[in-house]
Amino acid sequence: MTTGQKIAECRKKKNLTQQNLAGVLGVSRQAVSRWESDLAFPETDHLTKMSKLFGVSADYLLNYGNGNSDDGEENGERRDGINLWGSLKNFHIEYKSKRCIGNLPLLHINIGLGRTAKGIFAVGLKSAGIFSAGLLSVGVVSAGVLSFGAFAAGALALGLFCAGSLAVGVIALGAVTLGIFALGAVNFGLFSAGAVSFGYFAAIGDRAYGGIALGASSANGRIISVTIERFAEMKEEIYMRFNEIPSVFSLFTEWTRGIFDGVLNGVIKLGG
Repeated sequence: MTTGQKIAECRKKKNLTQQNLAGVLGVSRQAVSRWESDLAFPETDHLTKMSKLFGVSADYLLNYGNGNSDDGEENGERRDGINLWGSLKNFHIEYKSKRCIGNLPLLHINIGLGRTAKGIFAVGLKSAGIFSAGLLSVGVVSAGVLSFGAFAAGALALGLFCAGSLAVGVIALGAVTLGIFALGAVNFGLFSAGAVSFGYFAAIGDRAYGGIALGASSANGRIISVTIERFAEMKEEIYMRFNEIPSVFSLFTEWTRGIFDGVLNGVIKLGG
């Protein structure tokens, strides 16, 4: 049982409503409801008052387990022992700013297992907001192991502009990337640059595969295949082919042309 479930069970045994318990503790009924739903964690003084009111120890309320009495032992563990997993499951830090924009607090920090931070600025293991950070992060600007947003950064990142070990987006940067414009070690996109590069329109890399392919070690292009040694002599023909790329991709075409120029001028190095 969670701390919230134990509070609810003890309250009902005392024939108290959430409003009754809130009155005794000097908090709002909504606070009690959030405790019992495990959406928030009671402060130490409230836990102490409840343990006295319910006739159980504070340890019983804090530790996860199925025991229902203060018998000094729970789930086979002595009370003088250390239940590290129980402590981790109950670890919780929460801060919510009083200032709100719409229904969202300006800042919500909610760190704990199973808890979610929701705010304009959100920080938590799970977070959702305009600006969010967490293991699982969703927001316009987000950072996390799993990150989703317009601007996303993380081990796995999905967004319009994203960076990560695995990045999927319109503009993607990372070890393995998929996007319209993709940069990284292994890339797949309409325009791509990296060690191993697959680009439908243009690809630049140590090994390049695509429409216009520029490679250091090898190049395999449907339209033009060129290695660095022959790039200078074929530059005019390559750029004429660039003009055939649909104008809707003109921004990405210009960026790719800039990378090609960087290779030609020696500013960007491909391969060893």
